[in-house]
Amino acid sequence: MAMTQESPAQKPRLSEVVSLSGATGPLIGLVLLCIFLTFATDSFLSFRNFLNILDQITVLGIMAVGMTFVILIGGIDLSVGSVLALAMMVLGYLNVEAGMPMIVAIAGALAAAAVCGIVSGLMITEFKVPAFIATLAMMSVARGLANMITNGSQIIGFAPWFNMSAIIRYGGFLTMTVAVMLVVFAVAILFLRYRQGGRTLYAIGGNAEVARLAGINVRRTTILVYTSCAALAGLAGVLLAARLDSVQPSSGVSYELDAIAAVVIGGTSLSGGSGGVVGTIIGVLIIGVLRNGLNLLSVSPFLQAVIIGAVIVLAVAAETFKHRSR
Repeated sequence: MAMTQESPAQKPRLSEVVSLSGATGPLIGLVLLCIFLTFATDSFLSFRNFLNILDQITVLGIMAVGMTFVILIGGIDLSVGSVLALAMMVLGYLNVEAGMPMIVAIAGALAAAAVCGIVSGLMITEFKVPAFIATLAMMSVARGLANMITNGSQIIGFAPWFNMSAIIRYGGFLTMTVAVMLVVFAVAILFLRYRQGGRTLYAIGGNAEVARLAGINVRRTTILVYTSCAALAGLAGVLLAARLDSVQPSSGVSYELDAIAAVVIGGTSLSGGSGGVVGTIIGVLIIGVLRNGLNLLSVSPFLQAVIIGAVIVLAVAAETFKHRSR
């Protein structure tokens, strides 16, 4: 009798799901950074500080997942910070100013963000506008719309439970915002690893023309990727609004740079076709741990920006060296 062997696709192994391919270097860097901060500070290595780091990286973590998808296909999205601000203002206007239920306000915020992604995707695919220019334009448009909603004023007055949902630690350690981030991480990892759509992103990033000739709808996939990236930025905006208990149109400035930095530090190639969400998670943790450690060391915010910028340069240089050595 012939013996049958169960396919890995039928029963995925944990080691396959969280493969560190391409992210071993960033992981080593994260471990070394944690070891250094453990000896350099008195309060870094504590459970409370670990929870604080998780709370601080939720917004960046969710945005970075969307940015990973975009960079995997060889694109870039400079609008996510402004889209986050627009989603926050739509949320605040619908819930506080218009008196609509929170679920309707959240749906409206996510829809507004998704529309921004659709427009960016259409500009790139239909009008052949370079992704850099298309998303730069959307960055300006979304920021302008965010300011127009309240003429540049902030909105306060959310229901108390909204803010409490981002503060209360369920089970003593898990806030709602962290739980949402972890769900986004898990879904993104499984999508890239086991769904045909995930493999499609790598194919387009490797060579879009070859992918098109192979029967992949590059146009539709590109639009969906930018839409997903914008929608995730909108989701991050909702969580940020819950944490701050207010919304203002100036939110999200330079967040797009942080998201790109996390993806690059995590080992995803800026040219597309290689990398993944596991590496991005490590990149997000590196940025979060680095900022947390620098704050514990009382380093000025200005010097922090210089140090993080240097880390980004080193990450890009390491990627370039890796490709040249192949």
